[in-house]
Amino acid sequence: MNTRIVKLPFFQNLLNLFILALLALVCAFPILHVLALSFSSATSAASGQVTLWPVGLTLESYKFVLENPAFGKSFLISLVRVLVGVPVNMILTILVAYPLSRSKHDFRARDFFAWFFLITVLFSGGLIPWYMVIRETGLIDSFWALIIPGALPVFNVILLANSFRSIPKELEEAAAMDGAGHWTILFKILLPMSLPVLATVTLFVAVGHWNAWFDGLILMNSPAKYPLQSYLQTVVINPDPRMLTERDLALLKIISNRTTRAAEIFIAMIPILAVYPFLQRYFTTGIKLGSVKG
Repeated sequence: MNTRIVKLPFFQNLLNLFILALLALVCAFPILHVLALSFSSATSAASGQVTLWPVGLTLESYKFVLENPAFGKSFLISLVRVLVGVPVNMILTILVAYPLSRSKHDFRARDFFAWFFLITVLFSGGLIPWYMVIRETGLIDSFWALIIPGALPVFNVILLANSFRSIPKELEEAAAMDGAGHWTILFKILLPMSLPVLATVTLFVAVGHWNAWFDGLILMNSPAKYPLQSYLQTVVINPDPRMLTERDLALLKIISNRTTRAAEIFIAMIPILAVYPFLQRYFTTGIKLGSVKG
């Protein structure tokens, strides 16, 4: 009986490892296939010979993509969008989450503003009113149209406010007795103790800005102002002839559309793949802390 009790967890762990390894392989397969396709020759890609290893190894697709000014410009727009959008989102999220995390005694209008923000999560005004508001504010075809309409992600506010509430009140009371004000409590106590949630929210915001494509297509009148994902939408999923120059058309007779698109997709994944491993360890902890009200 004792032997079975000892061996059962081993087989359970082995089964769990097998299932997790299988899921990891399923998740990694598309990425590895795109990577192999981007390094393969046009003939191999067209004939369907490429799976997880390049066939007819060549760098022509990457050379074509990196020398394409439209791709480089859209990449730069997305990079600037992340560098500007993430600080804007995080500052507004922190400034809204802090008062919403206070008690009703400290902030009497808390419930009103909590419902005010929550309604925006439950109900949407729709695409046409959203577009009309942005148009009337003069943001159409402007870089700020990619930043301001989504400057305050309410879901992130809820996560951060719940994290603030889970921090023991005794710490704030002790700081207040020593003369600390709201700004000191926020930046010296709450934020340092909420690093997992902050890292999770930052990851949400960065990935959201980097992967956003719909707002670029709707709000930008010129393809030259498209962010990277909107550009990829026009050349990979729904090809737009306006995005192709005479040079592109000539080179596409030599190299394959599939290999160049694979190269563009993989280059677009690199920033997130580079950042995510450093924030992943905070992800589960941040979601757990931000979803439980203290």
